Amino acid sequence: MGKTHKISKEIKEQILKRIKEEGVSVTQVAEEHGISVQTVYKWLTNGLTKPPSWQEFNKLKKENKELMSLVGEITIEMSKIKKKS
Repeated sequence: MGKTHKISKEIKEQILKRIKEEGVSVTQVAEEHGISVQTVYKWLTNGLTKPPSWQEFNKLKKENKELMSLVGEITIEMSKIKKKS
């Protein structure tokens, strides 16, 4: 059996933040902290069971609006290019 050690709540939150906000891979943070990939995925899954905070919700809503606008602009540009061909 492998060694088990307790990861503090603060470290766990930092790890999850790096994955969610900075795009660091699960494998990379697991190796850096000496924990299993399965443990990190378990933390991520457990975090999904609670609803997002209003701050997170509003951030996602804003990002979604920006992405939808970008998709619209790209669609218009592609349409113009198709018409020229």
